[in-house]
Amino acid sequence: MEVKTKKKRYDDDLLELTNISKALSHPLRLYILKRLSKMNACCYSGDLVDELGVGRSTLSQHLKELKYAGLIQGEIEAPYIKYCINRENWALAQKLYKELFNL
Repeated sequence: MEVKTKKKRYDDDLLELTNISKALSHPLRLYILKRLSKMNACCYSGDLVDELGVGRSTLSQHLKELKYAGLIQGEIEAPYIKYCINRENWALAQKLYKELFNL
C-alpha cells in the first residue's frame, strides 16, 4: 500500500526566517539586539536589567527567545550570565531578510 505524503510547502530558509521574525516581534528584543550588535564585547544580563529598567524574569524571557532563535549566545560565568550577538546567525538573518525583500 502506498502512502501519500504532503508536499513540503516551506523551505528551510523560510522556516528559519519565521523563527527569527518571531524573536524580533517585541521592541525590547529589538533594542537588545541593536545594543549587542554594536558591541565588540559581551554584556552581562544584570547590566541590561539596570539599563532597561525591567525585571530580571522579564529580561530573562526575552533573552531566552533571542537565544532560541540563535541570534544571541550566552555564557555562564557564575554567578553571572553574559550575552553577545551570534555574529554568524545575525549575518544569516540579514541575508534572509535581504532575499525576502529582494534587496
